Amino acid sequence: MADTFAAIATAPGEAGIGIVRVSGPEALRVFRAVYLECPEQVTPRHVYYGHAVRPDGSVIDEMVCFYTKAPHTYTGEDCVEFQAHGSDVSLRAILRSTLAAGARLADPGEFTKTAFLHGKMDLSQAEAVIELIRAKSELPLSIASSQLGGHLRDEVRLLRDRLRDVLAEMAVNIDFPDEDIEQIAFDAFGSSLRGILTETDELLATSDTGRMARSGIRVAIVGKPNVGKSSLMNALLGDDRAIVTDIPGTTRDTISEWSQVEGIPLVLVDTAGIHETADTIEQIGIERSRSEMERADLILFVLDRSVPLTDEDREIARTVRDSEKSAIIILNKEDLEGVVSPEEAQALVPEASVLELSMRDRRGGKEAAEAISNLFFEKKLESTHGSIIMNERHRDALVRAVSSLRDSLSMLERAEALELTELEVHAAYDALGEITGDTAGEEILDTVFAKFCLGK
Repeated sequence: MADTFAAIATAPGEAGIGIVRVSGPEALRVFRAVYLECPEQVTPRHVYYGHAVRPDGSVIDEMVCFYTKAPHTYTGEDCVEFQAHGSDVSLRAILRSTLAAGARLADPGEFTKTAFLHGKMDLSQAEAVIELIRAKSELPLSIASSQLGGHLRDEVRLLRDRLRDVLAEMAVNIDFPDEDIEQIAFDAFGSSLRGILTETDELLATSDTGRMARSGIRVAIVGKPNVGKSSLMNALLGDDRAIVTDIPGTTRDTISEWSQVEGIPLVLVDTAGIHETADTIEQIGIERSRSEMERADLILFVLDRSVPLTDEDREIARTVRDSEKSAIIILNKEDLEGVVSPEEAQALVPEASVLELSMRDRRGGKEAAEAISNLFFEKKLESTHGSIIMNERHRDALVRAVSSLRDSLSMLERAEALELTELEVHAAYDALGEITGDTAGEEILDTVFAKFCLGK
């Protein structure tokens, strides 16, 4: 018989409400033991008000509680929720009462794992739950919500259905070979697999966007000293995070901060001014600036339009060009008389767009944010259709599926034994099944659900 388990489902700390959750065949008995005013007949999905009590009958706290009956619950088992005041002391006391009544302490992610095992969701949907919890901005929240709704599951299962059809046809040709139709069969298999490969590869290609959505798009702010890099960062953050002075070289190391542009997460990195120096500490900061340019998804190259371009500006521009990263040139100090024209700046990095701004009193922050959104995110996000791969485990499974599909096509082109080709197609089929959990072993499940908190 399955265990009945319980956990505190809300985060530690003071709050208006805290929740203790119970799931399992003995949930109703736990409900009766903990709820002081429990009626003789408990109605599922009916909210009750009363008091939580200890095993000795002493009152712990006021609460509202309810009982839901399987299979119409989150886990697919009988469930109970006790909602009391959000006091750690109160919630721990209620949890102890549930344990005294026969429940055990839940393992991390056990509620969602139980839901998966009872067919309430597939593995990709279960993982979307933790992505929703951890989302730091609107974009990863939206992607996780779509995944929780089953969009990724549906796409993957459609690909697997098509692969299953190919495998069935291959099995027929292996069991009943006919030399007259062998080439026709090979051509048909190749056509089907190429279509599946294209769609699988397109899904895999969204993983870069998903990584940026999940971890933040890394934006390196670069330029020589005293061009306004720190002012730009402060304007984008709307806060005085970086020190701003008229003294060149104030920023001697990288400074990183989270921000959002229209719900899209950014990791803004203010770098040390890149220039020739004999100062050892400055040299270390400059080397870190160059490293940040290599790590960045987007480079904001800041120039001072009020002074002529220097060899240092041109050297930084060459590094930006060589990086082949998306870039925006910020012609700063628009409030001063201009010496550098937009055309001259554009010639430094032809692929970059140019924006003339003034960072005085953070006036240019909104325009810079809009430029980032329009110039970078539209390309990366709005052109993407269907699901976006945000999970590294899913990406790894897709990489293996794509590799196996390519190998199977190569084997068909070389007219190798169909039995060997079938093995590669089956490997792709199994790799895709790991995403939904259809072919995921216990080790994969344990790894996935170990990342969850106790009450989820």
